[in-house]
Amino acid sequence: MVQIIQNSLLTPYLALHIPDGFLSPSVSLFCWVITIVLITVSLKKVQRDYQEKTVPLMGVCAAFIFAAQMINFPIPGGTSGHLVGGTLAGIILGPWAGTLVVTVVFIVQAVLFQDGGLTVLGANILNMGLIGTFCGYYLYRTIRFSLNPRSLKSMTIATVVASWCSVVIAAIATAFQLALSGTVPLIASLIAMIGWHVLIGVGEALITMIAVGYIWKSRPDLIYDSPSSVRLDTRQKVHG
Repeated sequence: MVQIIQNSLLTPYLALHIPDGFLSPSVSLFCWVITIVLITVSLKKVQRDYQEKTVPLMGVCAAFIFAAQMINFPIPGGTSGHLVGGTLAGIILGPWAGTLVVTVVFIVQAVLFQDGGLTVLGANILNMGLIGTFCGYYLYRTIRFSLNPRSLKSMTIATVVASWCSVVIAAIATAFQLALSGTVPLIASLIAMIGWHVLIGVGEALITMIAVGYIWKSRPDLIYDSPSSVRLDTRQKVHG
């Protein structure tokens, strides 16, 4: 999640939290449909494939992301950003459970702290939660498994790249939604959103790297696609 306020009165509020009234009804409805479908699929996947021990971990992960979002880090230009958490949730819980966790976090943020509008909550969940979690996780997994799935260095590289990209991709999606709604011209929206979020993504990458690195060293079994599970899968393939 990011808070960015432009000083110029001619420049609209541009952030990953879209306020009410900034999206057209058609764009907002389209985002709601996609969001509801993906959340429904995620619920079914978690109920079918995940073990009961994952539920407490989901709660802990949600609490950590919520608390971490309270800590702002400064960005050059007089603004600040804070953790989005989609990639972090995906790395620890997998994309399906991770999506549910960040969805709950964003709903609480919107209802209690007015971070983004309620009518456009579907778009905010889609951009920061679903896109951030799925794109972040699968990019992380692709990079890590392409290098060495059991290596701390490979995990670190994959985490940094994926978490940074997840923020930038979410910013691009937000820019297109604002442009399609007629709120901001596309070029201006892309320049503003990408310009800020390439910097904010650095903070996201550092926080995610530190959190995942700590868990990797202390309790690697808690990580989805943990090093131990990769070794087990490899042995099963060899002996199979």
